[in-house]
Amino acid sequence: MDLTREPRYLMVRARGEVSPLYVAEEEGPAAVSGFTRALALGDPVLGLPEQLAHELASWAQARPTAGFDSHSQLRGQTRQGVEIAQRLAKHLGPGWVLRYWDESHQTAKFVCWGCSRLHWALEEHGNTLHPLHITVQGEYRWYPLRAEGFGDFAPDDPAAGLDLSDELVADLYAWSADFDAGMDLYLRDRDEARDDARRVELELRGQRLTARLADEIGSGRTVTYNGLG
Repeated sequence: MDLTREPRYLMVRARGEVSPLYVAEEEGPAAVSGFTRALALGDPVLGLPEQLAHELASWAQARPTAGFDSHSQLRGQTRQGVEIAQRLAKHLGPGWVLRYWDESHQTAKFVCWGCSRLHWALEEHGNTLHPLHITVQGEYRWYPLRAEGFGDFAPDDPAAGLDLSDELVADLYAWSADFDAGMDLYLRDRDEARDDARRVELELRGQRLTARLADEIGSGRTVTYNGLG
């Protein structure tokens, strides 16, 4: 994905059709009424996983043509739509601006690709943006992740909006702690041979962790391994 181009705008709205995804006739921001052109779930520009495409189609077509029989039915449809829209936003990443039409309240909110929260305004995060280009690096007494504007940061820092699995978070912390412990031993013993062996093992772990991180955060961000400091 080209992270330098202007983001595209997309609306998630159930209308009983196969695809609940709509774009405006003209690129750029648009009023809710401007999202009139349906975008096929199989369109390659979206690159949707099969399961996510199936969930979107099922949710959209489950909307009763004649409207909802009860408020509880409408609320259930709305909650399900929010959950699917959140997964879609995370999949699409920063290359898209996603809005979700809440039929129960007749409102459209922005779905953040980083933290998955729904916001009234696109700029609700203020000047603090989620990092797009992340570096994994082992450095003495520093956190294992780096990004411009963030410096070093923890893998479970909520401001970064990575939403990593508990297992990966724990493994990144452990890798960073083991690097610090190895440095402490080297500073005490000055044993070059033992330190070289430790660093080889840490390098391999760092590379594997970088691959896992790239897999978990998806295509919306880039991940680079910068070795050991």
